[in-house]
Amino acid sequence: MTQALTVLTTTDSAAKAQELARGAVEARLAACAQISAPVTSVYRWKDAIETAAEWQVLFKTTQACYPALEGHLAAAHDYETPEIIATPVVGGSAAYLAWIDAETMAP
Repeated sequence: MTQALTVLTTTDSAAKAQELARGAVEARLAACAQISAPVTSVYRWKDAIETAAEWQVLFKTTQACYPALEGHLAAAHDYETPEIIATPVVGGSAAYLAWIDAETMAP
């Protein structure tokens, strides 16, 4: 079994979150994607403190698929510098991790 990852991104609308999620799953770059209701993000951007409502999208994928998923998100995203953060899964149900492997394909 390959190394599983969760990959997080954010966007500024539910429709864009759905588009990012669906595109990655259809391309088999992620086994699934979960969209969280709006969160409030506070961040520094171009020397100003900003506050914005954003939707988080959490992808379940593999280390082998990560480069293609990152490329897909960067190309499909409309943010100048999109958040794309990968975190290794250090444990989990063997059946679930096998499902992630089966539903993704390495580039």
